[in-house]
Amino acid sequence: MNNEHLYVLILAGGSGQRFWPLSRNARPKQLLDLFGSGSMLSAAVRRVAGSIPPERVFILTNALQREEVLRQAEGVPAENVIAEPTRRDTAPAVALGIGLIAARDPQACMMVLPSDALIGDDAAFSALAQDALALAARENALITIGIRPTWPCPSYGYIERTVQLEDPALSHTCYEVAGFREKPSREQAEQYLATGRFCWNAGIFVWSVAHVRAQLAKHAPQLAEFVSALAAADDAPAFIAEHFPQLTPISIDFALMEKADRVLNFEATFPWDDVGSWISVGKYLPHDAAENAANTPLVAQDAAQNIVFSAASGKQVALLGVSDLIVVDSGDALLIARKSDADRIKLLTPQLPPELL
Repeated sequence: MNNEHLYVLILAGGSGQRFWPLSRNARPKQLLDLFGSGSMLSAAVRRVAGSIPPERVFILTNALQREEVLRQAEGVPAENVIAEPTRRDTAPAVALGIGLIAARDPQACMMVLPSDALIGDDAAFSALAQDALALAARENALITIGIRPTWPCPSYGYIERTVQLEDPALSHTCYEVAGFREKPSREQAEQYLATGRFCWNAGIFVWSVAHVRAQLAKHAPQLAEFVSALAAADDAPAFIAEHFPQLTPISIDFALMEKADRVLNFEATFPWDDVGSWISVGKYLPHDAAENAANTPLVAQDAAQNIVFSAASGKQVALLGVSDLIVVDSGDALLIARKSDADRIKLLTPQLPPELL
């Protein structure tokens, strides 16, 4: 297909409460340098830069985060970084992006890419993305990228696949999709893995603008009307400010993907991690012999399997007689929690002073 019609929509909103005290409302997970190599947002922008120029990259965020997103999204024009006037979940956000891209190029094919996942092989990602975009240009289907499960995770959505697509032009494996499954119980997830038919839903979507608009018209008419009106609007920012808050909050999976006439799924050939908590971060930090993970100098005596993160470069930390803790020093706040409570860190938010949110 003609590469001049390829676009990317990067979703970069969220609050990042699970990564407090490092994350704040204005700097959620995707804007943090958690691994010493820049933020996940900047990595996402670099990842697509080789095949799609920055003027065809759109980023959706919110007013609190827009300034930092602009700073980190090197090369992306300021007019392509859009602050949603209010949170409306992923379906309205994606519809907003579709409308803006449709106004620019009705023949476009586009990829929707979350900014808050860790992808370990940019070359493999780019090769798969090109395959998926080329397929979207010639097939009337909505395309997803799935992750081969490594354990029965109850925190992810799952995609059930059926037969493999027979297309000699493809260099990656692609399947017909039977359906989507929301976050299952651990027992259900184990059953999914046992069948070999399921993958994790990474929230990465590929489609032609013409086909996704047709599917929205059939299955999500409110969003379809919004897309059409936005694509024709003389003043897009004013239209978004007035009409976006009126959209019903709903996820793109519920609004469209679970109802679509035909969905295809590529299995990812690159390492992927949604980095959902400090536990995930700990996997990528240097470890000592006692399985303490730290991004800073650490002395540990009778201490094991702790996660230590300091925003101050080179800050010495010492642990004595403790195990299975998360210790995070952001400079103006300190978190100490059990690793088993990693998913409950967001419960601290209502009790914290506003200046630390």
